[in-house]
This record gives sequence, structure tokens and C-alpha cells, in this order.
Amino acid sequence: MTTTLIRAATLPDGSRADLGIAGGLLVDPQDLGTPTTVVDADGLLALPGLVDMHTHLREPGREDAETILTGSRAAAAGGYTAVHAMANTSPVADTAGVVEQVHRLGRAAGYTQVEPVGAVTVGLAGETLAELGAMADSEARVRMFSDDGHCVWDPLVMRRALEYVKAFDGIIAQHAQDPRLTEGAQMNEGVVSAELGLPGWPAVAEEAIIARDVLLAEHVGSRLHVCHVSTAGSVELIRWAKSRGIRVTAEVTPHHLVLTDEEVRSFDPVYKVNPPLRTQEDVHALRGALADGTIDVVGTDHAPHPSEHKCVEWTAAAMGMVGMETALAVVSHAMRDLDFSTADLARVMSTRPAEIVGLAHHGTLAIGTGANLVLVDPEAPHTVEPDTHETMGRNNPFRGRTLGARVTDTFLYGTRVFADGELGTPLAFGEAGPWND
Repeated sequence: MTTTLIRAATLPDGSRADLGIAGGLLVDPQDLGTPTTVVDADGLLALPGLVDMHTHLREPGREDAETILTGSRAAAAGGYTAVHAMANTSPVADTAGVVEQVHRLGRAAGYTQVEPVGAVTVGLAGETLAELGAMADSEARVRMFSDDGHCVWDPLVMRRALEYVKAFDGIIAQHAQDPRLTEGAQMNEGVVSAELGLPGWPAVAEEAIIARDVLLAEHVGSRLHVCHVSTAGSVELIRWAKSRGIRVTAEVTPHHLVLTDEEVRSFDPVYKVNPPLRTQEDVHALRGALADGTIDVVGTDHAPHPSEHKCVEWTAAAMGMVGMETALAVVSHAMRDLDFSTADLARVMSTRPAEIVGLAHHGTLAIGTGANLVLVDPEAPHTVEPDTHETMGRNNPFRGRTLGARVTDTFLYGTRVFADGELGTPLAFGEAGPWND
């Protein structure tokens, strides 16, 4: 049996320790005997493998933008050992057959654990509930459902969805965007949109849906997750809901922690995203909410597009940014001036998302759990060069910027899928191991 000793790593709490890996699990290093492989981690942080609750892998149907293989490779390069693939594929992941296809392709790729997200409604149309029970009972064991890219706008449909998933403790992840308030919108509604003459996307379009849905979740007693929170008002609504004991969790993207609508003055479509980049006031509120736990997790909303969909005039460009390969560095940069420790970084990017979605072998460095971890050089300034990334998408808004932290190694159930800054050997998910638990 192949064994690995990771020597002298710095843990999230600041202590230094050796880590042992055998049989896909973390073990006591003293039980290894003579390890097959020794990795010198002196000067490196060891974090639980990152978990992304929100990514777009595009397959099936949009393989011109991304495939499950290329997206999985990007995940490994970014330190992610588990990602949740959103349902807005073609065909939509609204049946057991499609989510099982995504699940199998993820296992075949072997670079990260791909968890399919099922659609809430048939075809993302917001009218008829999708096969929630069948997807939950499938081999993919779907537990999170979202029409991301579209809002479940009908309150009765939203209520029924919350009621349905309560039976198996599932989660409805809402894309909070009132469709009538955002018709034709191109960017955040405010001073910049007025000066540029672009149709505005008001904050209330997000906040009104969140206000409605936390009340529905309270009424039903079910679990609600709010995708890509972007406004200060949304933060206050979520804080209020949590104070009432409502079962709501929330995420923020790396780009909403750094970028503002001032970027749109360049008319560079790389900054066109849904929800739009907001104001500096919103950025400050989001950072504070991530630090104090009001916002639970960072979700990348990794959204690759072919160049012909982004390298066009602003109004014709697709919305979305890629971000898995730069997420950890961007979040570290965004939170550097706050009371936000390495342990907090692990909490929002690994431990808490794993808890929310119920991934027992992720989000921890405890002995006896899956050896899913990432090594990070915290002092490795590097310039973001999207053309060298593993994702097919080049629409990274941080191109040319210098960031600090850099992922050096990613271990997926003990397999070193990213090694010394290069892709390693994929995990053979078809073999027996803890990933089948």
C-alpha cells in the first residue's frame, strides 16, 4: 500500500505537525513505518481540501466552454477536492439520468470529487418541480438543488420545493434575482450606471427575493442557501434571519469581495457578471459578513465562456467569470486587513461548506477521515496569467494582478492530483476506497 508522509506542515491553528496518509485516509504518522513518499512541507500551510458549493462545469452540452475533465483539473490546481456542478447544462440536470452522467464523468476524470446539483424546476423554467426525489435517490445522491442562472421566482413553487427537500434534509440554493426588476439590466444600478448610460440592476432585486425566501424557509422549516450574495442589504437580511433561527446559509464569491462597479468604466466584458459588481460599501459589508460568519462560505461561481462570448461589446457579452484557480489567493488578499486568520480561511473555504452539504470526508484534517488536503505557500507572489490555467475559460477578471498565496499540492483521498505546481496523477475512483463510503 502506498503511504505518504507530509513533513513539518503548518496547520490552520498555527501549529506545526507531520501528516500521514495511507489507504486514502489521514493516519497517525507514527503508524506509517517507512513511507513510500515524503513531502517536505516546511514553510507551507496545510489546509483541508477546499470545497466549492457553486461551480459551472458546462458539460453536458457546452463543452466549447468547459468539460468536467478540464473543470476538474482547474479544481485540483486551485486546491479544491470537492466541487458542486450547477444544473444549467444542456440538457438541464433536472432528471436522475443527467445528474448520474455528471457524477460518472467526474469520477472518470479523477481530479476532484464532483457533486452534481439538481435543478429545482424542469428546464429551469420556474414552473414545474423537477425530479427532486429521483435525483436524491440516484447514484449521485443529490442533496442540493438550484436553478442558478435563473431565480425560482414563483413563491408557491419555491414553497413546494422547500417542502419537498425537507423529507431528506436537502437544500434549495436560490439565485436571488427578481426577473421583473432586472429586465435588460447590464450592471449595478447606481452612480456609475447613470454616468455610463447602462440599464441598472438594483440591489432590491436581490434583497426582495432573499426577504421572501427566508420567510418561506422559516414557515416550512426547511434549508435555504443563498447563492452569491452581493449587497449590504442582503447581508442584513441574512443576519436577521439567522438571529431568528431560520435555517439559512449564504455564500459570497471571491470577485464580489474585491471588485466594484467602477471596473465597468473600462467596458471590458470580463467584468460583466451576475449578480453585478456592486459598490465599495457593499464590498466592505460582504467582507465583514464573511469574517463574522453571517456569510458562511466562499463559492467561486466559476463560469467559463468561450472567447467569442466575452470578447464582444458589453451589451452582447455573456455574464460570468472563472475563478477556481485564483479563489484562495483572492480571498486571502481581500481579507488581509481584517481579523481573519488561516483557521477562518479554512472555515469558509473548506470546513463550513463540507458541513452544509454533508461531505464527511472533507473539511477536516482529523485522523481517520479522507486525506483531502491542500498545501499552500502563503508567501508566493505571482501574477495571474489565465492563458496558463487548466480551465478552458480565459475570462478571469484578475488577469495581470499580483496575488500572494499559491497552491503547491492537492491531495484527493491521498492521491497527489496536483504536485509541486503541476497536475499529478488522477484518482482511480472506480477502485475500492473511502470515497465509496
